[in-house]
Amino acid sequence: MNMRRAADAGFTLVEVMIALLIFGMIAAAGVAMLSFSIRAQSAVGDRLDDLGAVERLSSILGADLAQAVDRPTRDERGTLVPAFVGDATSLKLVRGGWSNIDAGARASLQKVEYRLDGDTIERIGYPMLDGAEAFPPGAMLGKVQAIALRYRFHGAWSDRWDGTQGAPLPQAVELAITRRDGIVLRQMFLTGTGYAVAPPGGNHAP
Repeated sequence: MNMRRAADAGFTLVEVMIALLIFGMIAAAGVAMLSFSIRAQSAVGDRLDDLGAVERLSSILGADLAQAVDRPTRDERGTLVPAFVGDATSLKLVRGGWSNIDAGARASLQKVEYRLDGDTIERIGYPMLDGAEAFPPGAMLGKVQAIALRYRFHGAWSDRWDGTQGAPLPQAVELAITRRDGIVLRQMFLTGTGYAVAPPGGNHAP
């Protein structure tokens, strides 16, 4: 009698299969939620990294342009190059305030260059102002489809600057970045804010 009651109290095959089905559905939902959470976390991380790269580019480019100085240089072949040269997709300038934390035998001025290589904006520094090969380029911002640089002087914009426009430096530079997703980022920077033409017998402003 007791064995029969115990058998009657067990689960039937249908009940076991239903339970397994419910458990499988719950497990599948859990895996889907975990997968979605991982993808969302990865997407958020990528987005934050990208925003950080945009801010870093803006900060470093802004600092370089603000400290631009009128100091022509010579390239590896000895050709004289104006202090500030730019076109629609690249620019090269000499900036002041180059940190020298290890007291190396070099000037506090540095020649730097910005260019678009493939889909990445790069910044290139030079160890010396004259006749030196560049350091390896540093990647600043990726996923870039195109860039457009413009240079402002006396209220007019131009897509080229070579120092023949009446001053060694433009008054401002505009950078427009078109990302691969179609978003356009546009920002304007003041150039050489410490630069001023000295009166006769005077000195340049610091």
